Amino acid sequence: MASNDPTDTGGLFVGRRPGTAPLRYRAKPVVGGPARRGADRILSWFLLAVELVLCISVWGPQPLFWLWFGSQANYWTDSVEVGILSAFVGMLITLFITLGLARRVDHAWKLVRRAAGYKQERGALERIFVVALIIVGSAFLVWFLIISGPGSSIVPGKPE
Repeated sequence: MASNDPTDTGGLFVGRRPGTAPLRYRAKPVVGGPARRGADRILSWFLLAVELVLCISVWGPQPLFWLWFGSQANYWTDSVEVGILSAFVGMLITLFITLGLARRVDHAWKLVRRAAGYKQERGALERIFVVALIIVGSAFLVWFLIISGPGSSIVPGKPE
């Protein structure tokens, strides 16, 4: 008798779609020696740092570069539309490439963490993306409200 439980059938009542079986991890990861586990821990921290840098670059350096490139395209072609289009398309392309790289690094991080002896089933990409947004958003607020200043009402020495 076929089971109609959605956790067994992938949400379908007829049968399971190919490739939708639930993931089953081993009860405990295979543990190497202490030197190997230490190297895996260091590598996992390095991969986490790479992931953080990739996510921060999505919020700051990449858009700034593409805005600069769009202004250059505007200057070269004397067309605002070409400048805006080149900046927008460039931002989208590098965003997708960066997020694809970050996803691969996150998968490698999960594997390294399991090799280091941790029961790692989920990645950290979502949390790192939010942390990167908080870091970059806070830096922007400090720049906008304190360094640049919104106007002369807060910092009297600045011209309107």
